[in-house]
Amino acid sequence: MKRAFTILGSVLLTPVLIAQTGSKSVTVPITLDHNRIVIDVFLPMPDGTSKRVRAWVDSGNPDLVMSRRVAALEGAVSCEGPVCKATPPRDIVIGGMKIPLGLSTALAPAQDPADVMIAGMSPEMNLPTQVLRNYDIVLDYANRELTVGEPGSVPFPGKASKAEISTTGQIEVVSQIAGQTYNLALDTGASISGLSSELISRWHKAHASWPFLTGAVGAANRYGTPDEVEVQVLRVPSLRFGNVDLASVAFATLGPQAFPLLAKQAEGETMIGRLGGNAFRNYRVGIDYAHGTVYLDRLTAVAPPDMDVVGLTLRPERDGRYLVVAVVNYAGKPSVAGVGPGDVLVGVDGAPATGATMGQVWSLLGGRAGQTRALTLERGGQRFTVAATVRRFLASQSPPDRSTLGK
Repeated sequence: MKRAFTILGSVLLTPVLIAQTGSKSVTVPITLDHNRIVIDVFLPMPDGTSKRVRAWVDSGNPDLVMSRRVAALEGAVSCEGPVCKATPPRDIVIGGMKIPLGLSTALAPAQDPADVMIAGMSPEMNLPTQVLRNYDIVLDYANRELTVGEPGSVPFPGKASKAEISTTGQIEVVSQIAGQTYNLALDTGASISGLSSELISRWHKAHASWPFLTGAVGAANRYGTPDEVEVQVLRVPSLRFGNVDLASVAFATLGPQAFPLLAKQAEGETMIGRLGGNAFRNYRVGIDYAHGTVYLDRLTAVAPPDMDVVGLTLRPERDGRYLVVAVVNYAGKPSVAGVGPGDVLVGVDGAPATGATMGQVWSLLGGRAGQTRALTLERGGQRFTVAATVRRFLASQSPPDRSTLGK
């Protein structure tokens, strides 16, 4: 890759002074929504009050992005085309700990809805790498906790791997897949791990036994963009991420994002791949930015199902509805009968889909293979119900290796 990397040391910590209200570190609960980590943060207001805001912990994006509503709280918002610029907050508070942002510019989408960053998600801002890089970070997927601390204040259990960290805080770790060495990014903002389309096509041809799928279901249904209809998904039985072996990781082809500000790459860089939240559901992930080290601590051997779902590809609309954009094939046939592109998913088993997040909707559409879900849909102003079977897409080939638990 052509991106210039450096191992972050104290020199990169000096531009932003770490300050806190009496604590060197804090631990707060997280919501794991579509494999994305979401937390509550508080924005101090000029009148001494504070506003609670949902924030997306995103180790794959250097830019601070806010909803237009939150951007307007900080002052004037200037919009040109699909992107708005605003003054970022001077600091935020996480679990009582003050986090100075030290940023000069924030970005926001110009389109509606104004009170979220992206349709189908709940956060109104992200915590980008330019903020995260100044701290010790522990992302505990298994126990649903996030720890933020001053450099040197947080213990890092698990196996250590050296990382290359860019000047903006993005992380890559030397990895091995199918006997080849690649740099994979650590991207906690991604619902699913991603690889270049060239690699997925090559490995699908070379490894016919690896489970393969065309079409976005579950975590592969990232934002509902048009390219997801043809997305290719491949399950890699095993890979080595730094010094840690990971099993049965599903990868989707990298493609355009719903909001391009969330998919920035350095000039001249060719993105090979990234590990998203689906790869770490059993893990506690520690990031020691100051010393360029990533720690993985496996906490459970029970692999959560990630592709046992109803076979629809959905697009969240700005008004909170979910539009069916495709019905994915299963065993050569449409996996759901009686549903077609353009139908609106209103509810699942009596629970409303409208106004829910993408993660909540896919939780409703998941289950054990063979179970039935009652889908309420709308077509041409008329509602109807369809019985849809949960299918096992991308069946895992390798059982969990219990001998490595806790190592």
